[in-house]
Amino acid sequence: MQMILSSHVLMRRSTLPSRTAALDPRWEFTVRSLLKMTGTLQILFVMLSAVSHAGVVDRTELETPNIVIEWDNAALQGVRDSKIGPPMVARALAIVHTCMYDAWSAYDDRARGTQLGKALRQPYGLRTLENKKEAISFAAYRAVVDLFQLDEATLYRPLMTSLGYDPDNTTTDTTTPAGVGNTACAAVLQYRHNDGSNQSGTMSSSGVPYSDYTGYEPVNPPTTVPVILTSILDPNRWQPLQYTDQTGTFVTQVFLGAQWNKVAPFALRSDDQFRAALKLFGPAQYGSTTYREQAEELVEVSAKLTDEQKMIAEYWKDGPHSETPPGHWALLAQFVSMRDHHTLDQDVKMFFAVTNATLDASIVAWDAKRAFDSVRPATAICYLFHGQQIQSWGGPGKGTVLMDGADWLPYQPASFPTPPFPEFISGHSTFSAAAATVLELFTGRNWFGASVTFAPGTSAIEPGITPAVPVVLYWDTFTDAANQAGMSRRYGGIHFKAADLTGRAVGKVVGFQAWQKVVELSEDREDRQPEVQPIFSLPSEEDLPSGFVSSPCIQCDSHGGF
Repeated sequence: MQMILSSHVLMRRSTLPSRTAALDPRWEFTVRSLLKMTGTLQILFVMLSAVSHAGVVDRTELETPNIVIEWDNAALQGVRDSKIGPPMVARALAIVHTCMYDAWSAYDDRARGTQLGKALRQPYGLRTLENKKEAISFAAYRAVVDLFQLDEATLYRPLMTSLGYDPDNTTTDTTTPAGVGNTACAAVLQYRHNDGSNQSGTMSSSGVPYSDYTGYEPVNPPTTVPVILTSILDPNRWQPLQYTDQTGTFVTQVFLGAQWNKVAPFALRSDDQFRAALKLFGPAQYGSTTYREQAEELVEVSAKLTDEQKMIAEYWKDGPHSETPPGHWALLAQFVSMRDHHTLDQDVKMFFAVTNATLDASIVAWDAKRAFDSVRPATAICYLFHGQQIQSWGGPGKGTVLMDGADWLPYQPASFPTPPFPEFISGHSTFSAAAATVLELFTGRNWFGASVTFAPGTSAIEPGITPAVPVVLYWDTFTDAANQAGMSRRYGGIHFKAADLTGRAVGKVVGFQAWQKVVELSEDREDRQPEVQPIFSLPSEEDLPSGFVSSPCIQCDSHGGF
């Protein structure tokens, strides 16, 4: 079985050995941590619910196209064409799949919608597959048109027509599937239009959609790449970069999503729910041993980059003109759907869970980015090692060279050297761990069994050179894939170790918490927020990673983690 994940690579089953970097035991969240959060009975209930979601498949349904996948692909194309940033993508996909879920819930025996509860519940005789597909399509159409107007005429209206539905049917008659879909989505959009994201741009003086309205200003002025040392006023704080992008436009970075801690979450209690715990892990401060060690580690990684590590950095990068990490995990979820022959019902719930988990992950990660405003390696390494000779990747096709530390570059395209927001914590790590946790809980086991293959010379950064021979990346488990996504940002020189591992750790809890809410909604359980404090236990000083004082201990269990 093969599935196209992007225009460059195929995902397929493989028997190759796993090559994923394992998560450091000191940072691994475990079942014991989750037991502290929710209690044994709640864990058992969630696990049993996961198994039930992966249960009996109606084979007759598999003969027809899966509407959920079709609209997910339509939304992903909107993401590519709109070029919005990762947190905006997470929110957009969550909106599309929440609209689909809320419309679908009207035809389910137990599920209730996120906005209208059971108000749209249809009589038993109307709970047919065809009615579900129609309601879901109208809900999805209204959502994608609201989010991605650019593709309305060229993609979304033709898709509706091809499915046999009238895109101009705006009925709110909830005795009809179209009315159910339109009504369900309208309620979700009304809520999300006022969720703090500034989708319309009306909250900021610039009027630009999703722009900051909180007044953020960087401490360090912008600089070209490699950074100008005299521009660094505070080596602890984020610095905007300036470069020429792939369209030839000279870009000065602005903190993308500086307001994202204001966005209404799905299952989080608040945007800063984990901030105090995250602060115990980082970011490291200039002058400390940890600050220097984390920089030295990245320099060493850069000097020793293998072709496989370079392709890992590129595969997971998801910069401009792709789906970004939240969309990437939607594609990975599509593979799971195909692998396990999902029904429409199963995909509605799975994508609802995955996308809302990544929405919450975006809020947690961007809350930390805003709160800590931490420096990127592109600034810190040049500042630390200027005037010193270091060995590192020298640029496309140059391999490892001896250079002045002030000239250090991350393994990234010159047209997009570093993302436009602070470093701690890693969005990739948080998104990936949250999504992987949901997929594990939904399927009832931590098994992925997928791979991508890169032909020689297909690197975007070193075309015609890297890799020298075919490279296969294989993930035996969802955790393998999430860990590799996090590690990819260290290979790429984008994140320090603490930002990666802390993001992975908190992402697991975010994913579990989102999954629990999905179960409560889809099983019509009492909507309780799980108790998640305290989620860390304090170890003795000798158990701590070097440079961390009174940091929480996240230990792995006997099986290597959750």
